[in-house]
Amino acid sequence: MRYSKSLARSGLTVAAAAALPLALAGPAAPGPGVSVSTTGSTVSVTTTACAQLNGSWGTASLLAAGQSNFSQGRQVALAGTASGQSAAWSDVGSGTHTVIVMCSNGTTAGTQSVIVSPSDPPAAPPAVTASPSPSLGVMGGIGGSSTDYGTVTLVAGGALVGTGLVATAWYLRRRNRPNRL
Repeated sequence: MRYSKSLARSGLTVAAAAALPLALAGPAAPGPGVSVSTTGSTVSVTTTACAQLNGSWGTASLLAAGQSNFSQGRQVALAGTASGQSAAWSDVGSGTHTVIVMCSNGTTAGTQSVIVSPSDPPAAPPAVTASPSPSLGVMGGIGGSSTDYGTVTLVAGGALVGTGLVATAWYLRRRNRPNRL
């Protein structure tokens, strides 16, 4: 019994964790015939509900928090064809916004809320500075570096090289005399 309760609880937790991004990422319930999307700080709306009247499809308005009237928002004329019309706003601040689409005949095509998440400011290009030259110059060898090693390091390295030379000479000398110990 104990295991089934913990499994049920963990199942509910997993379901809630899976549903949370869907609830936060998407816009609110759309109005009839209106689809709103965001890309960075750009908000766009598309609809198929408007008909062209006197060369105009209609107007879309983007309302920020605290604005409640169509005329208070940033208005953009709809553009498109009979199969679909669209409008877009750039440089939209973060927060919850409402999009209202009014067709040219005076009817409301739909209303939908959208959340614009804050974006990181563009990174400034790295400053180009001249790197200072090493005080000892570039040292040769594997990897080439400009690190100044202490006396102990140089003595230890010299001892290893010397031991290697002595061992090589002893090995080559023994190779020349195959039967001697």
